Amino acid sequence: MAKKKPMKIATIGGGSSYTPELVEGFINRYDELPIKELWLVDIEEGKEKLETVGNLAKRMFKKANLPVEVHLTFDRRKALKDADFVTTQFRVGLLDARAKDERIPLKYGVLGQETNGPGGLFKGLRTIPVILEIVSEMQELCPDAWLVNFTNPAGMVTEAVLRHSDFRKVVGLCNVPIGMEMGIAKLLDVEHSRVRIDFAGLNHMIYGLDIYVDGESVKDEVIELMTDPDNTNFVKNIEGQEWEPAFIRSLNALPCPYHNYYYKRPETLKKTMESAEKEGTRAEVVQRLEKDLFELYKDENLNIRPPQLQERGGAYYSDAAVRLITSIYNDKGDIQPVNTMNNGAIASIPNDSAVEVSSIITKDGPKPITVGDIPIAARGLVQQIKSFERIASEAAVEGSYDKAVLALTINPLVSSDVLAKQIVDEMLEAHKDYLPKFFNR
Repeated sequence: MAKKKPMKIATIGGGSSYTPELVEGFINRYDELPIKELWLVDIEEGKEKLETVGNLAKRMFKKANLPVEVHLTFDRRKALKDADFVTTQFRVGLLDARAKDERIPLKYGVLGQETNGPGGLFKGLRTIPVILEIVSEMQELCPDAWLVNFTNPAGMVTEAVLRHSDFRKVVGLCNVPIGMEMGIAKLLDVEHSRVRIDFAGLNHMIYGLDIYVDGESVKDEVIELMTDPDNTNFVKNIEGQEWEPAFIRSLNALPCPYHNYYYKRPETLKKTMESAEKEGTRAEVVQRLEKDLFELYKDENLNIRPPQLQERGGAYYSDAAVRLITSIYNDKGDIQPVNTMNNGAIASIPNDSAVEVSSIITKDGPKPITVGDIPIAARGLVQQIKSFERIASEAAVEGSYDKAVLALTINPLVSSDVLAKQIVDEMLEAHKDYLPKFFNR
């Protein structure tokens, strides 16, 4: 077999606190993924973070004795030129914008969260125009490259690329499925590599339809363990709340942590409001964590990913991302959950929509595995969120105020059109600097 050419990878949002984890993933899989150049791109406002993270990345590759060149730049086009893979992990408006996404809705008694409800809408409105610019530049400068997007809301972003461009080499990625696999491995006390879950749904709205250990279904055993109040290794969701046994038994599927916002709305809203009052919103907490992380990153003796990064959230992103890139590059044909075009995999979702589903990963990208359909109990909610994503992506592309109000009104976390309009009005004003399509008309 002919030796493959060395690779160039461009990471947009390279100054992110997550980047050392990504670098660790590249180091661990270097034998399969011979990277020659890693280009970390950011905006001038993030210069100090980019330099801090970039220098840590250089020290990590040096410690691993790997000949990887790390380039730091504000010039996105230079980074994209002839890239083999492009990863995106940026945040338009930085964490200050996320804090507004989380805090403003709480004033109206609505959940504030960066990927769900009003926060998800406005993160999408800020992000989608930038992603479409990146896609356009990729078509010109690296038309054969794959775009691997971790930027939230990953499902809405993938939907926008598929519907509002002719670029198809895009894969959306999330750490929730791999986190669910890790949780099941812990519950059953087995190695993660032995666990596989059949995933289907949307980003942050995904269900485990079946669960396997060594190829044998263990879903019934898992559901029994999850509904056993005496089980000390109980699978809990993101808020640490147990699911009602009758609900889980009847659903007969594994919900994801983000289902809290829909199936436990009052409890989750109460906890979120209490937490925001005591310690700040999640963005405000993360801002404090990141301050400490970047102080650690500046230590010239540090040449590994510090364990404190785990507290930042987003665990397993690097493993999911590098595993995906490795599988595309090596045409592995293994199964991974990704955001990709449905193509008939889920019967009740349009074929040309983005879904999150277990897929066979090949050199030609993901091939979604046909699951038939998701359980009837979950189908309506999934379709409602898909409608929200589609209308929201249209609002972002067109700069349409009316469609922004419509999108938020049909979101299940918002109870009326009047409330939706009030929230949209305040959040539009709060994010005015990052929403030029809505104001420059």
